[in-house]
Amino acid sequence: MPNITPTKHTELLAEALRKRGVQLETEYWDGHKHVDIYIPRDKIYIEVDGEPHYTKFERIISDFNRDYFSHKDGFFTKHITNESIENHLDAIADAIAKVAENAPNKMGENLKS
Repeated sequence: MPNITPTKHTELLAEALRKRGVQLETEYWDGHKHVDIYIPRDKIYIEVDGEPHYTKFERIISDFNRDYFSHKDGFFTKHITNESIENHLDAIADAIAKVAENAPNKMGENLKS
């Protein structure tokens, strides 16, 4: 697979998450597609999406399919807009770090508040 450079917004979020102790990989290849941010321990994919993901019907359909197959494989996908990262980076990073502590695949464990 070609080496893909993360976008500016992906890098901003990845760095903010690393500062909060979240172990992750950027531009992870899962065998079918590249994932912007992958949190392996918790089976979480984060897609940092630009405008075409919300305005181009082909992108929307592609994203539905990608998310469906990821979910079937046991992965949870969260989509975040570039604009959200620009305007709410710290709040988003705080929330994702908290989710990583209480990931959906850990629902049988005691959740940390």
